[in-house]
Amino acid sequence: MYAYWETVPTRWKDNDVYGHVNNAVHYSLMDTVINTWLIRVAGLDIHGGDAIGLCVESHCVYKASVAFPEAIRVGLRIGRLGRSSVRYELGLFREDGETVVAEGHFVHVFVDRETRRPAEIPGPLREAMEKLVPTAG
Repeated sequence: MYAYWETVPTRWKDNDVYGHVNNAVHYSLMDTVINTWLIRVAGLDIHGGDAIGLCVESHCVYKASVAFPEAIRVGLRIGRLGRSSVRYELGLFREDGETVVAEGHFVHVFVDRETRRPAEIPGPLREAMEKLVPTAG
């Protein structure tokens, strides 16, 4: 289902006054896993590359509560890969990898760093992204 996984620890400050990880943290975790993958695996040059990805949409559906000191397993796949845009789909799970905490997505549009006009996703980056697109069957 998800082609890339990371385990992310929660932090003391992630809990809110209701005793669970605050909803804003889920978005931060998703954004962190996406960008970690882009930089470490896909080779995105965030400082000097010609194209950069801008988040134009994000969404999260909460399924279960989680609290510090639990770690969260985050799965990543690509639901749609266009010429200049990509929809990342993520599942957040308890450490057991079975209990769904949240499901969400982020859409990035790649743009030219200088002009901020849409730009094609560069070849090596696209090749890495294609590996996260689930195969039918």
